[in-house]
Amino acid sequence: MKEIALINHGCAKNLVDSELMLGKLIQNGYKITLDETKADIVIINTCSFIHDAEKESVKSIFDMINAGKKIIITGCLPQKYKEELKNLIPEAMAFLGTSDIDKIVDIVKKITKDKKKPVYSVKEKPLYEYPEDVERQQITMGASSYVKIADGCDFNCGYCVIPKLRGPYKSRKIENIINEVKNLVKKGVSEICLIAQDTTSYGKDIYGKPSLKELLIELNKIEDLNWIRILYTYPSLLTDDLLNTINSLDKVVKYIDVPLQHVSKNVLEAMNRPILDYKKLIKKIRKIIKGVSIRTTFIVGYPAETEDDFNELYNFIKEMEFDKLGVFEFSKEKNTKAYNLKPQIPSKVKKQRKKQLMQLQQEISKDINQKLIGKKIQCIVESVSEKDDIVIARTYKDAPEVDGLIYIKTTTPAIPGDIVTAKITGADEYDLYALLL
Repeated sequence: MKEIALINHGCAKNLVDSELMLGKLIQNGYKITLDETKADIVIINTCSFIHDAEKESVKSIFDMINAGKKIIITGCLPQKYKEELKNLIPEAMAFLGTSDIDKIVDIVKKITKDKKKPVYSVKEKPLYEYPEDVERQQITMGASSYVKIADGCDFNCGYCVIPKLRGPYKSRKIENIINEVKNLVKKGVSEICLIAQDTTSYGKDIYGKPSLKELLIELNKIEDLNWIRILYTYPSLLTDDLLNTINSLDKVVKYIDVPLQHVSKNVLEAMNRPILDYKKLIKKIRKIIKGVSIRTTFIVGYPAETEDDFNELYNFIKEMEFDKLGVFEFSKEKNTKAYNLKPQIPSKVKKQRKKQLMQLQQEISKDINQKLIGKKIQCIVESVSEKDDIVIARTYKDAPEVDGLIYIKTTTPAIPGDIVTAKITGADEYDLYALLL
């Protein structure tokens, strides 16, 4: 048999699942390639969070079918559409749900023996179990690595299908996470990014209360680990105690990723999101964590979002001046509360509202970046440019993939993963330019 290839779609949480599947296959003697042209079997780990993500996954599926590959479809699409997918894509050799990744080896064995009958393994009610006995085969190995501390979700946001795709919230034990991070550090990883559907709920199901604070304290003790970054926090769970812990631990970068989604009371109620004083929350974060960088995301065009609701959001963003900000147009997804809400906002209006917010944020971001000129800042080296005198890095204010980069001019050799200090010499809307000190 030729090598097995994998194509990953979706978020960092999906990426970890892909790496676990590859690790399990390698553990069982299979050869892996990321070049699908060399493979006989191609695993396509799909995303179904919004319609555009589904389209990308479906395109990969049909590209591989047309290339004559034997395909295994895993993840969110099979979980969401279950039996329907078998009829829609009869060419697929197997379907695997979000909480069945531990079955990947059995499925590969079956489809290599019986080439006619497709294999189907999708739990009606998913319950995620992290395969602790598997060493991840990392697809992207560099200075940073994502570490999944939990999966599933117990919230019921009106726009989100994740609880149906991933099941209830399920945490990993602290000792298992510590062991994984120590192994990653031995491989040269310098920064870990903690991920879950909601990291601030970590531990509530196994320790009886949210325990992200306790996890951070233990991770902070790991030698040769430089940075710990927390992603996907939930606004109502950002307590003073947790914020003070983040401020006090030297390895935890001063970066808060807190998707707020909206600020209008009417829209938040329709979304089934926390009704909080978000101005007060942002000011509290900035007061407790010195030099903090705050990232958030918002949804525009939610059903019944009025012009007044949008203007309230616009003015809030203008006043709060977030360091990093993303905007999504509302995507109508089946099996969500928002699917049948009226009135639905026209696509043209959603696009215009997103454009207005992103133009505003560009101005804010450029202003924030330009104020950094002349200042010194800590950075993590990502790679060295073909021009030997340029190092590509990220500041502590920037998460991998979603935020900006810093281009550092230097005559001193640098290695990916190094933490260096640079002096900012220039800035644009998203990226910085600097000299290595």
